[in-house]
Parts: sequence; C-alpha cells; structure tokens
Amino acid sequence: MTANTNRVLACIDGSILSEAVCDYAAWIAQRVDAPLKLLHIIDHHPETAVTLDLSGNIGLGSQEHLLEELATIEQQRSKLQLQQGKLLLQAAKERVIQAGVADPITNQRHGSLVESLIELEESIRVLVIGIRGKAHENRPDKIGAKLESIIRSLHKPILVVNEAFKAPQRIMIAYDGSEAAEKALDMVATSPLYKGLTCHLVCVSKDDNSAAALNAAANKLSQIESIELVVKKLTGKADQALCEYQASHDIDLIVMGAFSHTRIHDLLLGSFTAKMLMNTKKPLLLLR
Repeated sequence: MTANTNRVLACIDGSILSEAVCDYAAWIAQRVDAPLKLLHIIDHHPETAVTLDLSGNIGLGSQEHLLEELATIEQQRSKLQLQQGKLLLQAAKERVIQAGVADPITNQRHGSLVESLIELEESIRVLVIGIRGKAHENRPDKIGAKLESIIRSLHKPILVVNEAFKAPQRIMIAYDGSEAAEKALDMVATSPLYKGLTCHLVCVSKDDNSAAALNAAANKLSQIESIELVVKKLTGKADQALCEYQASHDIDLIVMGAFSHTRIHDLLLGSFTAKMLMNTKKPLLLLR
C-alpha cells in the first residue's frame, strides 16, 4: 500500500450526516486496514454567491463603489468558509481518532465537489458520503443535487450514508446477475470488511432461469467460512421487494450495482438506483 492509493475517503460539509459519514468511514478503514482521509470542499457555487443587480440609471462612480463593496464581501465570505472548513475537519479528525483510526489525513480544497473527486479517484478505495448535503439536509424527500453525478462519474465503491452510525451485522446483496452484482460477490468474498457478518443474497425476479444464476452465486459465497449466508428469491417490483425485505430482516447495509442503464432509460422508466436511495432507510454500498 502506497501513500497515494487505497484510502477510505470521507466527504464532510457540516451537515447533520457528517458525523455518521465519519463513523462509517472509520469503521471501514479499521476493518480493511486502510488509511482514512477526510475531505472538505469549498464550492463557490453561483447559487451561494452574493449577487446584486447593478443595472439601472446610476452613475459610474456609484457602480464602482458597489463593485468594491461586493469584492470585499466575497473576500470576507471566502475567509469564513475557509475557517469553518478547518474547524469541521479538526472536529472530524478528533472523532475518527476516538473511534480508533490512527493518523487520519485532512484535506481542504476549493472548487467543484464532483471534479475534485474525479481528480482523487485513483487514490480512493471507498468513498463515504451523505445522501444529501447541508443545502438539502431538511429535505428528506430529496437526494443530494450532486450525488447522482458523483455516482455516475466514479468507478470506485461508494457508501451512501442516510442515518446515524450502526456497526453492520447483517448485509444484503441485491443480486441480478449483472457485472456489478458479480463484482459485489467477489468483493464480499474477498474483503475483510464483511468477515463475521451475515450476508443475505437476494434476487428479485419472475424468471425461473434466474434460479440457476442465484444458485451459482450462493455456491461462491458458501465457500467463505467467515460469512453466514442466507439466500432468498423474491418476486414483485424490485425496489419495493428489496426495501421490504431489508426492513423485515433488519438489514444494516445494502450492497448493489448503480446506474446500469443509460440516462434516457432512466428518464423514461425512472432509475432503480435513485428509487433505492430514496426508499431505503439504511446505507447503500454502490458499485459500478
């Protein structure tokens, strides 16, 4: 392991889910013995900027004075954002150290969250992020405005956190025979993250031919002595059936593929990933 690879990356922004993001990231980092990096992005988004309509019948001198004031306000706002971010990172660092993580790394960057994560992708082992940021934390009916772009842009595992931390004891693989589902099987079979956990391998299908694929997947996982395996085939609408199974079996974490269809398909039929993000009350580990 080098200093530039295999890091668990936790994105924090001061929202109510930031503590849970830290806790889940610390849990993963310790289970897989990987370094942990805490990231805070200062995103100068146009919707948060100070704006003022300078049009109208005013003199040039007056306009120049207003522009100078705006520049001063923007400078002050940037300094406050920088200071706030440093405080957030310090608090997050103390929290993960208390959870048992040694030498966590902190990083503050200016710019776009999505672009920053793309730049950092090669050094990411798992990304941990809240389902919604500070701007939408009071909108439980919405997912974060940038979350879909992040999931579509990265090709590393992404843990989407939507509740306070609870150390997972039972996980569920939403299995559909896809490439991402096979990747999930291999990850669960080989990663120390899932050692000692109960794994529910669940497939939702009306097709009898899916039974063979499910049995093959179950055989692969049954060879792992450190995992207790439960296999179940369900029928019905996939997102509803999986969420109902998760609730009735007290599943702590769902592992599944993400956005396997095109954007046009999603616009016409709705995204299965988006529906799962909206309807499940437990964290989702998404694979591309």
